[in-house]
Amino acid sequence: MSARKIDTGDAVRQDITVESRQTRLNLSTESVVIHRNGIEFRSPGPFNPWTEMTVALQSPRDNSRLQCAGVVVACSGNKHTGYHVSMIFTSLTKQGQARLHAMAGSELGL
Repeated sequence: MSARKIDTGDAVRQDITVESRQTRLNLSTESVVIHRNGIEFRSPGPFNPWTEMTVALQSPRDNSRLQCAGVVVACSGNKHTGYHVSMIFTSLTKQGQARLHAMAGSELGL
């Protein structure tokens, strides 16, 4: 995964939705880091590794939306401090991959 610092200074605040069969989270851009092939986020509850999830991303630049399916590859933390979840996207189209790369290179990427 590539790394770039989040800069939300002039960005419009957008929510990012992460959803599995049992859980739906609406996350602020401050709690999410987008990579070229996945996403990392803070969660109040844990996710089991290999949990399949759907993520709806919205670009602060042009408000375009991107639906991504993926798998949780790591989850660490505890109920007191929250959980750090890492997820890899699967089955992205060429167009979806290009849009994700653009988001990873923007203020949402790390």
